[in-house]
Amino acid sequence: MKFVDEASVRVEAGDGGNGCVGFRREKYIPLGGPDGGDGGDGGSVYLVASNNLNTLVDFRYHPTHRAERGENGSGNNCTGKKGADCYVKVPTGTVIYDAESDEELGDLTVPGQTLLVAQGGFHGIGNARFKSSVNRAPQKATPGTPGERRLLRLELKLIADVGLLGLPNAGKSSLIRNVSSARPKVADYPFTTLHPNLGVVSVGEGRSFVMADIPGVIEGAADGAGLGVQFLKHLSRTGLLLHVIDAQPYEGEDAPAEAAHKVIGELEQWGEGLDEKPRWLVLNKIDRLQPEEVDAHCQAIRDALDWQGPCFAVSALKGDGVRELMFAIMQFLEQGRRERDVSEE
Repeated sequence: MKFVDEASVRVEAGDGGNGCVGFRREKYIPLGGPDGGDGGDGGSVYLVASNNLNTLVDFRYHPTHRAERGENGSGNNCTGKKGADCYVKVPTGTVIYDAESDEELGDLTVPGQTLLVAQGGFHGIGNARFKSSVNRAPQKATPGTPGERRLLRLELKLIADVGLLGLPNAGKSSLIRNVSSARPKVADYPFTTLHPNLGVVSVGEGRSFVMADIPGVIEGAADGAGLGVQFLKHLSRTGLLLHVIDAQPYEGEDAPAEAAHKVIGELEQWGEGLDEKPRWLVLNKIDRLQPEEVDAHCQAIRDALDWQGPCFAVSALKGDGVRELMFAIMQFLEQGRRERDVSEE
């Protein structure tokens, strides 16, 4: 299935049903009086977060969603039936904007969370409601009000605990394949990953986290180079970024420190707080080095970057150092959860 993380959708709530002008007409009951009933309210349109969806591609084929119109009132004081509401499923993590005003209407981050995006019209009033001591036979009824019509812009931001960041061919897809059941494409050419992938990493009974792999970011991505930075938004919800670097690139490729600076520059240019998120350095492909060279080589990269934060040397292909990295991530996330729980108390 094609991955789509932005879509436009038109939502149309149902109009309210009209009120009725009617009079009671029965044999032997003269001057029966008004009995026109009210109309029914129009149905509303709601968006509902669902974990069963992971893309907005369906909205490319079904761009309009309508709720039912309320029925008109009728004689004998019969009220019109309310129009059925329309519930539209969207992936959990979808942000909803009004396309015309660019106002954010809501952010659906919890499965089952519901957002009203188009209010149904109010019912019209029948003439029976206008009867009074001075107006015994009112000829007046009101029409139902129109339902809301809106053009929405949907933007999907994947919900993950950890995000993988780096240049193309740094080994991000190999890493997520090694630690989860996710199976992104892996090949020896750039831009193998064309859309984000999610994987659940289990480090023991009842201990797991979600990892997101996005397409590689290159220098100039903010200006449209490569695949651009349209996928960086999927890292905005993560609690930790793993900056994956090829520790031993082939001849002609960027040196590790140079590759890191390019990605950092794009993060800063993109903004939205990504450059301020906790970020760990992951030096990948150490299997290309001799065992006795690994420590000195990695320390040289850290010195070139003046890196003071956590740093891990791994081989995503062979699994060296990967288990230790996953346990460290789990401890970091659990500590963050405990701190949030204490602050909420």
